[in-house]
Amino acid sequence: MIKGLHHNAYRCRDAEQTREFYEDFLGLPLANAFEIKQTKSGRQTKTLHAFFQMDDGSFLAFFEAPDMPFDFKQQHDFDLHIALEVEAEDMHKMFKKGRSAGIETRGISDHGFIDSIYFRDPNGYVVELTAKRPDHDEQVRVASQSARHVLDAWQQEK
Repeated sequence: MIKGLHHNAYRCRDAEQTREFYEDFLGLPLANAFEIKQTKSGRQTKTLHAFFQMDDGSFLAFFEAPDMPFDFKQQHDFDLHIALEVEAEDMHKMFKKGRSAGIETRGISDHGFIDSIYFRDPNGYVVELTAKRPDHDEQVRVASQSARHVLDAWQQEK
């Protein structure tokens, strides 16, 4: 049975620029980094794999793989974004910090059960910081009762 998220992994342009954003700006400590010289299939490579730890013990991980072409682009929120939970007070502080640092910063967005702000990291990924509203868990519980109906209706109408 699945117990939770260990890590999500993404490509990065430059490991140090990525570290500056995730560790220095967001405050996620660099917990591990190692070079991969050979893949499990035997292909030679020169890739760095870096892990940034979150308070719950899970990680955001990145691969810098200069020998493997990758099309970095500014992602649209609907295509790909990384959503991280924070306290409301911290979300407000990070909003100001992002604006002060000249980092693309959007929000605060009211999603009903959460409030969110958005940054763009050096790789073009959208990073969302989200704070639960006091009634978050109740709203999620109520929504879960109709989720299958909403999905089925969507499938019928699209």
